[in-house]
Amino acid sequence: MRLMSFEIDGKTSFGAVEGDAVIDLFPLLGQKYHSLREVLADDALGKAIQAGSEGKPDHALKDVTFLPVIPDPRKIVCVGLNYEDHRIETGRDPTGYPVLFPRYANCQVGHGQAMVKPRNSDQFDYEGELAVIIGKAGRHVGRDDALKHIAGYACYNDGSVRDWQAHTHQFMPGKNFTTTGAFGPWMVTSDEIPDPSRLTLTTRLNGEVMQHANTDQLIFNVPFLISYITSFMELEPGDVIVSGTPGGVGMKRTPPVFMKDGDTVEVEITNVGVLINPIVNEA
Repeated sequence: MRLMSFEIDGKTSFGAVEGDAVIDLFPLLGQKYHSLREVLADDALGKAIQAGSEGKPDHALKDVTFLPVIPDPRKIVCVGLNYEDHRIETGRDPTGYPVLFPRYANCQVGHGQAMVKPRNSDQFDYEGELAVIIGKAGRHVGRDDALKHIAGYACYNDGSVRDWQAHTHQFMPGKNFTTTGAFGPWMVTSDEIPDPSRLTLTTRLNGEVMQHANTDQLIFNVPFLISYITSFMELEPGDVIVSGTPGGVGMKRTPPVFMKDGDTVEVEITNVGVLINPIVNEA
């Protein structure tokens, strides 16, 4: 099932996508939950799926504003240099453990919303990635059990401000400018994607393919990431792991290709969907 977060008439909600419409799950779940994260935290994903399968459409998708799939995650853990072709194009040495850095909720937007190129940089780059949404809390999770902790998957564009990212060896500044990342359009529940290593990821800029890879090319796969991250902290329902981007990023092209005002960027993942965002300049 596809589950999304949205806004309409000034009110935020969450629902199940049915064709070109959305079923509002807030009233169907007794007005008990105010976000998908709260649904996951109460172990009510099954109830949401059942309600979505039985409910009737409330709004056309064209009439709602897409919000980030999880608008209020407590943690967004991003993985750097997790495809070999991307590691090679950046000139980085291999590592025995994944490169991790945080993003924060206010630096991401939903499908169809504008990703904003900062006024103090002209090096705004795309990074198409698979996002993993945690559905079950865990600490010291073994790799064999890791997939049981996943609620679903979504597309992510880890928009990166390259010059700020390169200020030091820490990535955080270039990854957390306000409204530079995108998360959506929805979450496809894990029962529909039993193996996240069998997906194809494609990033397009103004219709031109810039990145194309299979998720079996991840250096550290999804079970490894969950096991490694939970070895030092608990992952909670609604937390997000952004699993890394393939080669073909704009900064390593000749000449470099960066996103600019008026561009459109798409991240497509098979069996998940297409995340589309326009690019605008910061006011």
